[in-house]
Amino acid sequence: MTGRALLSHNRFVVGLCLCLAILATPAAAQAPEAEKKQQLASATGIFGLVPGDSVTENTLQTQNGPLPYTATAGTLDLYGQDGNRTAKVFYTAYVAGESDPARPITFVFNGGPGAASAYLHLGLTGPKVLEFGESRDDGTRPSLQDNADSWLTFTDLVLIDPVGTGWSRAADDDVARQFYGVRQDAESLAKVIALYTQKNRRLASPAYLLGESYGGFRAAKVASALKETQGILVSGILMVSPLIEGRFLFGAANDPLTTALLLPALAAADMERRGAFDRDRLREVERFAMTDYLVTLAGPSPTGPEADAFYQQVSDFTGIAKTDVARARGFVDGLYARLANGNGRIVGPYDAAYSVPDAYPESTMSRNDDPILDGFTRAYGAAFAAYARDDLGVRTEMTYSLLNTGVNRRWEWNDGRGGDGRSNASASDNLRDLLSTIPRFRLAIYHGYSDALTPYGLSRYVLDHLPPALAERRTELRTYRGGHMFYIDPASRRQMTEDARRFYTMPGTD
Repeated sequence: MTGRALLSHNRFVVGLCLCLAILATPAAAQAPEAEKKQQLASATGIFGLVPGDSVTENTLQTQNGPLPYTATAGTLDLYGQDGNRTAKVFYTAYVAGESDPARPITFVFNGGPGAASAYLHLGLTGPKVLEFGESRDDGTRPSLQDNADSWLTFTDLVLIDPVGTGWSRAADDDVARQFYGVRQDAESLAKVIALYTQKNRRLASPAYLLGESYGGFRAAKVASALKETQGILVSGILMVSPLIEGRFLFGAANDPLTTALLLPALAAADMERRGAFDRDRLREVERFAMTDYLVTLAGPSPTGPEADAFYQQVSDFTGIAKTDVARARGFVDGLYARLANGNGRIVGPYDAAYSVPDAYPESTMSRNDDPILDGFTRAYGAAFAAYARDDLGVRTEMTYSLLNTGVNRRWEWNDGRGGDGRSNASASDNLRDLLSTIPRFRLAIYHGYSDALTPYGLSRYVLDHLPPALAERRTELRTYRGGHMFYIDPASRRQMTEDARRFYTMPGTD
């Protein structure tokens, strides 16, 4: 899902890129007793630049024939306790055929914090998909095409840009702080979903949430907020490459469990780089990771022939030189980025299988931007702005903010209580509560094998530690070739879409 990738031993790279957004001047002061002033401020301040609503009728060509749909690019207003408007939230809704209250509706957002929804919009679910050429990494000449694998074939879609991303804006910079935090963000998005549901009479529709990266964490928080503050119960959550437990991403370096859960992703990446991907071999790595590898990392340093055999096996699995593995005492999470082995190339956490020339070969530390996040996938921003203008009829002088590092830097992980809120951030309890209190609720998690940012082993660990009475037949983990944004690969995107289609049509549990 969704600044510079800040690589560290705990792989914190969720901070996301430089913002292309207009830095708006604060809206004119709004006095409750002066309605005219409020209207004038809305027309001339930042809200005057936010695009108005646009509705278009379209047709998607699918394998089962043409699918007519209505696209609405619009905004929903949020208000404070004083009655003044605090934000306008941009969304794009796709409703297939005649509006059917019984048809599922999925609310979609990316992560960051600070990422707009263009990734999942043009990368996976929407009626258009952005392709990056035959090499699948050419952002200089991206091509927008009809998406035969659009999720619109089995669910209506509402793609939401949280405040500070895309074309969603707060009234001013001070008001924006009310939206930049775990709790504030979840509550504001719950309000947006409730407003859309009421406005469009979709209360009877089975509601699902789809989130990528931090958006997976966000989905669990939003589902809880919907239940607690809006009286809306979601039928399911689908997570793409999610953050679920902050301790695994932002905790102490050289943590044995975190490193063991990462190892299979690094092994998968090494196989991909060598053109030798083998699922049986990967299962062997998974067993080793949670047995001998984890025990050895947690215990005293091995010595003699035992150490030699251990470090050699880790090297064989990951492609990291044995001498480097031994120097790090087996903790490979800080080593994989510079898998040069003399060839002067570097990988990033978003897909450890994808390598580029090292921009700073003379440096002892990795300094590269992430080649996926900071490379060709930046094209999603301009591509969505052009698509919205040409196909959806959106008119605005505001640039589209794909990634906003300002949002990420100001994010309140711990409600201002101090301490490292990121490492304590957790969505596991939310998932347990949702599974316990909503009998029909289900959870699906989708990962790319070679994602070293949010490795699939982390989600497997979370699911494995749910009470069996909650998890059985109601949770699933699916894995695909590729990295954090594995849907860039058409084959992986197609397979995930089919898995999602089955998820939506599974009978509920009562």
